[in-house]
This record gives sequence, C-alpha cells and structure tokens, in this order.
Amino acid sequence: MKAFVINKYGKKEKMQLSDAAKPTIKDTEILVEIHATALNLLDSKIKNGEFKLLLPYKTPLVLGHDLAGVIVETGRKVTKFKAGDEVYARPADFRIGTFAEFIAFDQADAALKPKNISMEEAASIPLVGLTVWQAFFEKAHLKKGQKVFIQAGSGGVGTFAIQLAKHLGLEVATTTSSKNHELVQSLGADVIIDYKTQHFENILKDYDYVLNSQDKKTLLKSITILKSGGQLVSISGPPTPLSAKELGLSWVMKFVFGMISSKVRKKAKQQHVDYSFLFMKANGAQLEEITKLIEAGIIKPIVDKVYPFEHAQQALEYVESGRAKGKVVLKIK
Repeated sequence: MKAFVINKYGKKEKMQLSDAAKPTIKDTEILVEIHATALNLLDSKIKNGEFKLLLPYKTPLVLGHDLAGVIVETGRKVTKFKAGDEVYARPADFRIGTFAEFIAFDQADAALKPKNISMEEAASIPLVGLTVWQAFFEKAHLKKGQKVFIQAGSGGVGTFAIQLAKHLGLEVATTTSSKNHELVQSLGADVIIDYKTQHFENILKDYDYVLNSQDKKTLLKSITILKSGGQLVSISGPPTPLSAKELGLSWVMKFVFGMISSKVRKKAKQQHVDYSFLFMKANGAQLEEITKLIEAGIIKPIVDKVYPFEHAQQALEYVESGRAKGKVVLKIK
C-alpha cells in the first residue's frame, strides 16, 4: 500500500510517499480502507519531536490520527462491525497511521460514520470531537448558563467546541481574526474578540471555564479571566504530575512534568482556579454520541480544504501556517 512516512524526527523533516506493508489484524481489530483522513497540529508536533517524552514512536513512522473509510476485514472476535461498514475513528496512540491507504486498529476505537455527511467531513471529526467531548464532560463540571472562553474559535477544535458549548446552553467567548468573525458568529459565539487588535484579558472577566489550545503566555493570561473556583483545561500543555500518573508514566516523568508546569499551577492556585491538562484518548463509544449530534444537525463539520492524497506534505504545511478555518482533509480514495 501507499503511505506517507517520516524517517526521522525534525522540524525540517518532510513526509515521503512510500510503499509500506499492508497491515494485518488481530482478533479484536478491524482492517479499514481509508477514504479520507484529516491533518492536525499533533501530527506536526510528533514529526518535530515535541512529543517524544509522551509518545516515543520509533521511525520510520506513518503519521495521521483521523480516518473515515470502509471495513474490508474483521478479526474473529470482532462483534461491533462487519466488512462493508462505513466507519470513522481516531485510532489509539501507537496504532496511528492514517496517512495511508489501509490501517488496522481495535474495534473499540471506531464508530459507524454519520449517515448525513461525506467521508471527507467525517474524517474531520474524530480527534477534535473527542478532544472537546473529553474536555467538557470528563474534565469539566459545566452547567447551563455558565460562561466559557474557547480560544481560536475558527480552528478545528474551536469550531467544534463552540457548537457543542451552545448545545449545552453555555455563553461562549472566543478569539479569531476579523476575517473569520462571521464564521464563529454563525456557529453561535456570543463574544468575539479580534486577537490582532484586542486583548481578551482586558475584556473578559469572571468566566467559569477556559479551553486553552494556545501557548503558555496565553494560558497564563487566561487564568486571570476566571472567577474563583473556575476551571482551565489545556490541550496544549504543560502536563502536570497528575498527567504523568494518569498516563502511567514513571516518577521521573512525574518530576519533569512538575517542573515544567510549576509556574502555571502556582498562578492557578493563587487565583483559586483548577488547572488540568488533557491528553485525549481514543474512544469509539464517545464517537457514537458525537454521531447522534451530527445526525441531528447539532454539530456540523467545518472543512477548510480537501487535498489529494499525493499533496499530504503541502496540506500539513498549510495546517502549520495557522490559517485553516476548521479542518484540513486528505482525500485518499
């Protein structure tokens, strides 16, 4: 099969289209012919080596965390699916590799594709959808009417998060550029801040929750807009000692995470704010819940561009530019 491979870590490393062995399946796994996949900044960060402590992948490595496609083979203990089913998924860590024509992974990570959207739209959902779902339902204690700040509202995570937040009855503030004002407004954002000309920390006050997806400087500013008892969940770091415990890492990593998150945790404590880091996990059951929202028209995929498979490197560079509105997708089949 054809797959895009990185042969070593590095910011200058480019993905190469190569021939790779078609995967074989285990008893509880499914083999999927991939029709579409999406690109994420996580792929870039893994390629650059930024996640080697958390995800020590060996090279050569096929990147890619999202897929929509058709099952072509099932393991003998697979009970959820059959050959011919259209599915979408975010395979578990160390089973990634969706920048390829086929992939094998556990049935627990997949869900039937929503019937009312295309393969390309379905491929745009799993990683960002599960990230927001877990940030809202596992890490937070959100109540109708509360005020939430969702950074980068026109991005992949932001566009999904705004829609889910409005469905939950929350008041949403977000940041974006002026050219994307109409997009985030159409998704339901109540307060829209132009990050190029305005400072959100001077405008927002007494918020209940922040979903942080930006750098550490933005994170520290975000802590100051929360009320006492508020929550900040970061999907971009820094991880905490509790993160190391949740991931089953060694005491050494617990110490390292403690050091790199000490400034953030100290500021959060001073503000009487709860800070936590979310490392999203694959979860087919949660994807099934997201499917219900998509089929009900509550969540709509936002896709910026669809590239042909052969242009995967160009597509990743576009994601890295930060200009994408919603998700960037590769059409494989």
